[in-house]
Amino acid sequence: MSGTGEGYDLVVRSRRTVTADGERAAAVAVRAGKIVALHAYADALDAAEDVDLRDLALLPGLVDTHVHVNEPGRTHWEGFASATRAAAAGGVTTILDMPLNSIPPTVSVEALDVKLRAAEGRCHVDVGFWGGAIPGNVKELRALHDRGVHGFKCFLSPSGVDEFPALTLAEARQAMEEIAGFGGLMVVHAEDPALLGEPAGPTYPEFLESRPGESERSAVEQVVLLARETGARVHILHVSSADCLDVLEAAQADGLPVTAETCPHYLALTAEQVPDGDTGYKCCPPIRPAANRDRLWDGLARGVLSCVVSDHSPSTADLKVPDFAAAWGGISSLQLGLPIIWTEASRRGFGLDAVVRWMSTHPAAIAEISGKGAIKPGNDADLVAFDPSADNTVDAHRLHHKNPVTPYHGRTLKGAVHTTWLRGSPTGAVPHGALLLRDH
Repeated sequence: MSGTGEGYDLVVRSRRTVTADGERAAAVAVRAGKIVALHAYADALDAAEDVDLRDLALLPGLVDTHVHVNEPGRTHWEGFASATRAAAAGGVTTILDMPLNSIPPTVSVEALDVKLRAAEGRCHVDVGFWGGAIPGNVKELRALHDRGVHGFKCFLSPSGVDEFPALTLAEARQAMEEIAGFGGLMVVHAEDPALLGEPAGPTYPEFLESRPGESERSAVEQVVLLARETGARVHILHVSSADCLDVLEAAQADGLPVTAETCPHYLALTAEQVPDGDTGYKCCPPIRPAANRDRLWDGLARGVLSCVVSDHSPSTADLKVPDFAAAWGGISSLQLGLPIIWTEASRRGFGLDAVVRWMSTHPAAIAEISGKGAIKPGNDADLVAFDPSADNTVDAHRLHHKNPVTPYHGRTLKGAVHTTWLRGSPTGAVPHGALLLRDH
């Protein structure tokens, strides 16, 4: 316990406050948007506002480092206003925007400035930015790093949009050598294009067969080798195949700076569940069979996979044609990640403290987002009141996502967000999110 207890702006009390030490009864004291003290739950405190959640859980705001906002250029798919409103409703208080699917993509300082202007004044949560590594922009990377991006996204296989080409392994090596020189982070969409094929037909089994787990494993092996040779810090995005786990575990055991994430859809959905023609389930890499899902949970439990982030990649409904070969690949789940993961985690015996590590603490640490990821003095007062026992049936049309396309429509999830505070103020109709540029 610390702090004087005098003149707080806000106190939030919960018998289930989730800190780095686990769940405990506590009163979180806030002044000027920062957590300044943790007191005993029943302490009498001087505060302008005192909120008692009783048995609702109090979590740190989630940090989702994998969101495709798509603005500017494809704002009809999503945008800063709708994406951040959805994030706030789902208990996410910080997002990092991916550099592709917007026009221009964030591959130069000039393009980043365009994106910053598009985001200004529209964000309901805090927003940071990834830069992009594409063929020919190696000389832009240090300038983007110095301007404040949190790292650099690259693809080893086609990205799906012409504005963001994939790197060859030689180009990836060159980019990673440059990034290692200034201590940056490369985040990698790891599928080996040599092992990808065209679907033989329109069905999900045919699509899944065209993107085998072997492709992910091969690409991860190649990225680990480049990390070993260049010294670059690397993060593997959206691991869907458990065949990658032993490669990642060996790299981590060798002390290489290699981390990895997975996503709610790989932990909650299975290939066997995908309805015929329902391309709301299409994403790259794909959702795999149930046995693979169980192995991913084991990798998460053992720490081989560090975090769970959405890879929210929306599109308009017309692009989700009922043909898995032709449809746009992307899952919309930004607002739903917390209940999706809590539903699955709780039935597997995990507590809220584990969910907070995966969805808040570790993403903030990997992307070096300061002041986020935990309820502790000195951090931003990004807080979430969460009812872990509530049942919540998803209605895609009532979500804040711009387009009502999600594979979770009609699914009953466990847990509901009651209130989200961003730096001590409830999120609501008036945007008060900040644009985050990495600390220098």
